[in-house]
Amino acid sequence: MVNMVLFGAPGAGKGTLAGRINTIEPIAHISTGDLLRENVKNGTPIGKKAKSFMDAGKLVPDKIVIDMVNNRLKEDDVQQNGFMLDGFPRTLDQAKALDKITQLNVVVVLDIEKEALKQRILGRVSCPQCGKIYNIYNEKLMPQTEGLCDDCQVELTHRDDDNEETFEKRWNTYQEQSVDVIQYYDQNEGLVKHIESESVLGLSEDELRALITSA
Repeated sequence: MVNMVLFGAPGAGKGTLAGRINTIEPIAHISTGDLLRENVKNGTPIGKKAKSFMDAGKLVPDKIVIDMVNNRLKEDDVQQNGFMLDGFPRTLDQAKALDKITQLNVVVVLDIEKEALKQRILGRVSCPQCGKIYNIYNEKLMPQTEGLCDDCQVELTHRDDDNEETFEKRWNTYQEQSVDVIQYYDQNEGLVKHIESESVLGLSEDELRALITSA
């Protein structure tokens, strides 16, 4: 059983890597963004607390996010198969709080250059019907017919927050916060493993297994 953190800038490919790992091991992929939306949608006590901050346009406090993660880590699939945390921790305080509720085996840091990530984010379009993601700047990920999903033949959509201003804010925030988190985890020798974000889709099964058994 492996307990992992997938760490990287928004759009670096944490979800993609989790999907690749899930082709060989049923480790629970926990995206804190999805978890937060799910709690709000289901009207859980934590979800109601979070919604009050979200409705006011404020960041959800760490304590609420940590309580939400802690509850999720107690569920059966995590207890049986371990977890991959995606989107948490983002800050040093969150990393320290996480250490109080669980023990990590590996922290995978996805490294990517700013310009490469910008093209990935700003070029991202998706099918509103099947959810398939394309990229207008990447030949391998372009749709066969411009603007249309290959499978559904419906018009592809672009997320409102996939714009340059939002990208710059998210990139700068990540740069400010990530140094402290990585340095904190680096204190535990062998815990942190860096991989190039661009290599995720090409990782072999052996490389994926090495990644989750590297601790």
